[in-house]
Amino acid sequence: MFASVARSKNAGTFNAKAYRQVALETGVDAASPHQLVLMLIDGFQDSLAQARGAITARDIETKGRAIGRAVRIIEEGLRAGLNQEAGGSLAGSLDALYLYITVRLTQANSANDIAALEECSRLIEPVRSAWVAIGAQVAANS
Repeated sequence: MFASVARSKNAGTFNAKAYRQVALETGVDAASPHQLVLMLIDGFQDSLAQARGAITARDIETKGRAIGRAVRIIEEGLRAGLNQEAGGSLAGSLDALYLYITVRLTQANSANDIAALEECSRLIEPVRSAWVAIGAQVAANS
């Protein structure tokens, strides 16, 4: 297996991707639930940055992949992870925020709207800041 990778023309690219994947998997495996949410939010912000760059470069395929990834992070990661019973009104507010962000991402994708992507980034930032702020408390209670 390793010999064939070393002989490939794209071995450096493959190796870099493989190393990033291993680092990501290792980080996920070692992360607490609190850290996983922060990783999702950071991945969301990274996806938005990629989508903005792709819109500027008129790279429709990359834009679509980046926005699709951002939508999946919101819907399958953050929104699906909400506990409506335990979270009460806060979980309900986050659910509404995540739904709105998903709608804006869809609009941004169809209209190549950088302003909508920036709005989504601004909307998620207070969630990230609050998540970081409670990090020490969460770690102390673990």
